[in-house]
Amino acid sequence: MSLEKADDGVEYEILAIRYATTKSRQVRDNFISTHDLHDGPMPMDFFVWAAIHGDRVILIDGGSDEETCTRRGYQFLRCPAQALAGLGYAPECVTDLVITHMHWDHLGNLEKFPKARFHVHKREIAHATGCAMCQPTLRRPYDVSQVCSVIKALYADRVQFNHGETRIAPGITLHHVGGHTPGLQVVRVRTRRGHVVLASDALHFYANSLLSNPFPVVVDVQDYLEAFPKIRGWADSSDHIIAGHDPVVMSIYPPWSEFSRDIAVRLDVPPKGEPTSLLPVA
Repeated sequence: MSLEKADDGVEYEILAIRYATTKSRQVRDNFISTHDLHDGPMPMDFFVWAAIHGDRVILIDGGSDEETCTRRGYQFLRCPAQALAGLGYAPECVTDLVITHMHWDHLGNLEKFPKARFHVHKREIAHATGCAMCQPTLRRPYDVSQVCSVIKALYADRVQFNHGETRIAPGITLHHVGGHTPGLQVVRVRTRRGHVVLASDALHFYANSLLSNPFPVVVDVQDYLEAFPKIRGWADSSDHIIAGHDPVVMSIYPPWSEFSRDIAVRLDVPPKGEPTSLLPVA
């Protein structure tokens, strides 16, 4: 099936909900190589995303909870499920929840979406439950209780395993890229402004792509770098690519509503401004 046929004319509104943050990260923490970069503060935000069409909500990632964020040294701002409800969408409205990958900051809160079907790439769950987890470095970004929540959902017939390109709804396709994790998938969503790609951790910061310099948590550098041109091809333009952790998202996209400033922004409208101004270069 072609990507165009997968749309079926359906267009979504997209919101990004910021649920945690950290001001303490430095430039050196966010790139493999910092030889040509000035060091200094480079904050990181944590998001979940929602694609909305009528009463149907497709959530991209579940975020994490306060205990997990605090234990790992990050500032928790709000529960993603409660924030979504505050914007007018009860957790019961979520019909599908895409797990872009199973790291601790993306896999939490599954139990708060009782009607959702969970979509995970089969290579990701094999990695998170296999012999790779014998290595502390590879195991560190995962949370065992969250991983177990996926297994419980699997036994309840609520998990769909993806492979390659997968259409989960009209206008929404998942695309495997790997790199950051073996089963990382990005999400392509048709909106009124065109096809937006939610890159998740295939692109932590816009600067990772612009400098071809990966984020240092990565299992396959070549796959990480080769994902960039793929993402550009799936998006209608560079303005249609949404980085997974870049605070600039909150400043170049408008608030979802007058009450959601600093909480949620909408991504189905064009950005105002360029993320390139934040590049930490000499």
